[in-house]
Amino acid sequence: ADSPQQPAGPCEVEWQWSTGFPSLANDRPIRTVTMKFTTAILTVALIGVSFSEAFCPTSLPSNARVTQSLLSSSTADVDVAATALPADFQAARDMAHESLVASLPTPALEKPLTYFLDEYMMALSQAAANGSKNPDGSDITAQQAAKSMMTALGYGVKFGIKDKFIFEDVRHKALRGPKGDKRYEDPALAQKLGTEFDVDFYEAGCAFFRPSIDIEKSVVLGQDNLKKALEQIKAGENVVFLANHQSEADPQVVSVLFDSISEEIGQLAADLTYVAGHKVTTDPLAVPFSMGRNLLCIHSKKHIDADPETKPAKSRQNMSAMNSMLGGLKEGGMSIWVAPSGGRDRRDVDTGKIPIAPFDQKTVDMFRLMGNKSKVPTHFYSMSMVSYDLCPPPDFVEAGVGEQRNVRFTPIGIAIGEEIPNIGGAEKRHLFSEKAEETCQQGYVDLLKELGMESYIP
Repeated sequence: ADSPQQPAGPCEVEWQWSTGFPSLANDRPIRTVTMKFTTAILTVALIGVSFSEAFCPTSLPSNARVTQSLLSSSTADVDVAATALPADFQAARDMAHESLVASLPTPALEKPLTYFLDEYMMALSQAAANGSKNPDGSDITAQQAAKSMMTALGYGVKFGIKDKFIFEDVRHKALRGPKGDKRYEDPALAQKLGTEFDVDFYEAGCAFFRPSIDIEKSVVLGQDNLKKALEQIKAGENVVFLANHQSEADPQVVSVLFDSISEEIGQLAADLTYVAGHKVTTDPLAVPFSMGRNLLCIHSKKHIDADPETKPAKSRQNMSAMNSMLGGLKEGGMSIWVAPSGGRDRRDVDTGKIPIAPFDQKTVDMFRLMGNKSKVPTHFYSMSMVSYDLCPPPDFVEAGVGEQRNVRFTPIGIAIGEEIPNIGGAEKRHLFSEKAEETCQQGYVDLLKELGMESYIP
């Protein structure tokens, strides 16, 4: 529901969080940040209105965290092992958990929120132990983990629940702050954003996930192909990346890895327009991350039939999105990321392998048609992605929002294939789609071998 029902007599509670610890380096003083939430908001913050308690792990003790070797929110065969956090991260975790539990209107909410908290704190503690650094060369710290989590909580509550941000345009432009963006002169947008008026939501999303990525061990294959695509875009031509899709953080994966190549390639990641399904614009936690991305808002084939009564409206929205995309392609210099499978890759629960979800030929055909109709040269490349371990999805497709969130410290990878040749023609269009999927599959296998993840190869 867009406006969750509030309990009788909702009370307001304060959530206090200390962002520094006297026992840490430099003996920085404790700074307390106070956030206020109504009990009704806390009830649905970050977990969504359709979160099933059956998918939540057992509540964790204060000195342990659950890790799962083959993580699934939809299966019972979970390998569980307790891993202690370092003292500074444990202190941060315990303080957050204590405040969280004291603020909850019902004990049932402790499990999902504790799980997300523990996942993120463990991921960043592992990054710190690994010696990973922030872009400015500074260490990854418990304070940083705490601040990132509280920021995500605050944005999720405000824009996902309390003052729900509505993606009114089917072609959403990233909200990156008022500098050089005339949209910010609109009083309505200023009112929507409130105290977050100056926030760069693109960078906020990258800052959240970047520390949990083992960048030194991550790889980008096909950089010459990527540079060729960039030159085509700079020449006013269009580029469409046909990708497999593995995690909710895939846009941040693209940004972090492209940034590691060059500033110019990094800007390409920021300029990309992502074809986005309904979850990324309606799930409370996903909304603020989506606000920082250029999006084409559609309903995927996997979910459009979930509610027959709303299918006509969803179909109209999809048509509007395609018309808007065509306008962008006609302008030229547009870059698009789309997953022709219509959703994320899911692991095989019997083998533990992670196959790429099959490409939908009609989706590929649609993008080729739009490219042809634009009368501007439009080029197609495969983009193979390995990011499953960063944010493992549920094993089975769930139509609703509010899925369990998992975060891992792990290397990731992207492979850009050679430009897909214009084969098949009108009579054998399937040959183009098959070639695109075949190229993506090969890049995926190459990445898994390069990353030492051969066990995932189907």
